[in-house]
Amino acid sequence: MPRQARVIVPGLPHHIVQRGHNKQPVFIENRDFQYYLDNLQEWKHTLGLEVFSYCLMTNHVHLVVKATDELTAIPQLMKRLAGRQTRFVNKIEKRTGSLWEGRYKISPIDTDHYLLSCCRYVELNPVKAGMVDAAEHYPWSSYAARIGLADCDGLDEPPTMAALGTDSQSRRERYQAFVSDGAFSEQDRQIRAAIARNKLTSGHRFVDEVERRIGLRIETRAPGRPRK
Repeated sequence: MPRQARVIVPGLPHHIVQRGHNKQPVFIENRDFQYYLDNLQEWKHTLGLEVFSYCLMTNHVHLVVKATDELTAIPQLMKRLAGRQTRFVNKIEKRTGSLWEGRYKISPIDTDHYLLSCCRYVELNPVKAGMVDAAEHYPWSSYAARIGLADCDGLDEPPTMAALGTDSQSRRERYQAFVSDGAFSEQDRQIRAAIARNKLTSGHRFVDEVERRIGLRIETRAPGRPRK
């Protein structure tokens, strides 16, 4: 089966997943996690990107990053993060070789309908993996900072957060309720399927809109089957 091409759409948030080589651990000690987050903060500022959500699991990372008009910015970010982490770990462990899988996965997100669900999906990873019983107890995700329990200078507020309340406290409380109600849903299935295949996290109408914007066919249609 041919490998699905990666698509980056200017101005859209993107769900990104990068896994350790052969699913082996990438982060073992606290310093490993912190080093990655320090580099994420540095390079997102350098490249002018916004980070809406993140979660560092032991053998993979999830990021939700908004693309700029400079389409090389996200690839540069991922190259810098992967390269620095590899050199850091290899130096400490006196080893050589790749730390990561060769290609990260990326899925442009329909901001209005899926962005907050993607952030929730990312931040609930440790809960669904049985690592913690509540998202705020996991120190290596953006959730605690999002609801005001931790500081994070490198975290940006998703535009759809504004619809949750007129002030920061009410937005935090409503987002917390939204995440707490985050049992497995149909949107979770769509998010997982989209990132696995480098497709848009969206409905058909939004796919058509993005294809018109970028002038490329990015989703495969069944022959002769009309779009709804």
